Amino acid sequence: MTTLYNPLINGFHPDPSVVAVDGVYYLATSTFEYLPGIPIHRSTDFETWELIGHVATRPGQLAVEDVPTAGGAWAPTIRHRDGVFHLVITDAMGRGMLHFTATDAAGPWSDGDLILKADGSESVDGIDPDIAWDSDGNVYITFSGLILGGENVGQHLGIQQVKVDLERHLALEEPRSLWSGTGGQFPEAPHLYDVDGRWYLMIAEGGTERGHGISIARGDSPEGPFETAPHNPLVSARSTIRPIQNTGHGDLVIGPDGDWLCVLLGVRPRSMTRAFSALGRETFVTPVRWEDDGWPAIDPVLLNPRPGTRVELDFAPDRALDGEWIAVRSLPADHADLSARPGWLTLHADGSTLDDAHPVFVGRRQEHLTNAVTVTVDASAGVGGLAVRYDERFHVEIEAGGGEVVGRAVLGGLLQEWRAPFGGGVLDLHLESQAPEPTRGFPRTSDVFHLGFTAAGGERVELAEVDGRFLSSETTESFTGRVIGVYAVEGDVAVLRWVAEGDDV
Repeated sequence: MTTLYNPLINGFHPDPSVVAVDGVYYLATSTFEYLPGIPIHRSTDFETWELIGHVATRPGQLAVEDVPTAGGAWAPTIRHRDGVFHLVITDAMGRGMLHFTATDAAGPWSDGDLILKADGSESVDGIDPDIAWDSDGNVYITFSGLILGGENVGQHLGIQQVKVDLERHLALEEPRSLWSGTGGQFPEAPHLYDVDGRWYLMIAEGGTERGHGISIARGDSPEGPFETAPHNPLVSARSTIRPIQNTGHGDLVIGPDGDWLCVLLGVRPRSMTRAFSALGRETFVTPVRWEDDGWPAIDPVLLNPRPGTRVELDFAPDRALDGEWIAVRSLPADHADLSARPGWLTLHADGSTLDDAHPVFVGRRQEHLTNAVTVTVDASAGVGGLAVRYDERFHVEIEAGGGEVVGRAVLGGLLQEWRAPFGGGVLDLHLESQAPEPTRGFPRTSDVFHLGFTAAGGERVELAEVDGRFLSSETTESFTGRVIGVYAVEGDVAVLRWVAEGDDV
């Protein structure tokens, strides 16, 4: 019997899509402005998942170098046909709607082809594309008709569809409207399924925040017309006290026990009113049942976290960075120099800071609600440190160099700093996310950051505490999540060791 852990994939992993191939499951998620883009996780049992690669590992596959915050890789769909993996996605404010292929889901993937309008002039205008084939081999791209540019930017046109010549990546017709859902805002994330001769169109509605949910319709053809299910939404946490909120944007698959499952996104908010989701949108899973009337029913999403983890990394000369490292609008290899000082990861500052769109920063997703990261750094030749980042306007860091250690909180234009003298050399920097201390009444934040450092041979110095609510998806209005990493703002900063441990108690 499969154990369904929730989260299924911890930390910033939104918009999941899954496909089963010969008893193996492959799951893709969104990455927005981060690279490498679009991680692929693999599992044989739906319990243990392994990161096996990314779709976008080379410059040019995604044009995220200059996208604004929240642009980039939005909402993939992964499918498999005739020995080939297909992934369609929108590179929002970048290249447009793209189709990637690979014979191995671990990669390498193709450079990506634009799905062009019927006149060949530009990319089909929409987000969250799905790809499906009918029994005659016709290829359908179904998408949410969100206009991303021009005077009508932001306008939703409902769920739309085009037949596509996949050899030329050219729409064979003008988009037609399929369904606009049940009246909730932002009908998006469509997926088409052929189940026992009927076509089911499943979408998200209500926006990706507290009103989020999944609705479904069905018809005799992938082109419709579609009949709305009588019991929509199939799943939603709106107006409930469930610990997992914002549930929606799902994809269906038959699980290892032969039962249907739905992977979907959600958040784990905390505080008195459960208002702040520290880790952003994560991937969850829940059972699906087919009723006698031919409609699916999706169970509420239940919290079932995995045991805590500990990750300890060094930078031995014979070892490359693993796939969990990501960077902002650039690849980690653009910043992480493993040869300048063997055994160390060296960052060479270029004048940018964490306030900039292209910081010298490499990081890993925060995966647990309670989390502690310690890095050993040498800032004798530069200035830099350890940071937790949501975007350019929301980040918290502890920085060494220039004769001092500085704790800093940059929160939507507000700046606060704490300083302590430091003579230079090697030290440990600590950044911890802890539950708030018990007080009378209810906790009024998600967590509290503790910033500290330990100089060689010395005792730990507690430098500052920062309210974690300011780095939550609700405060930042971010589509991503917390990424914790090392950075440099002056000279060279070298990192010897990385230790991260946490749990979800």
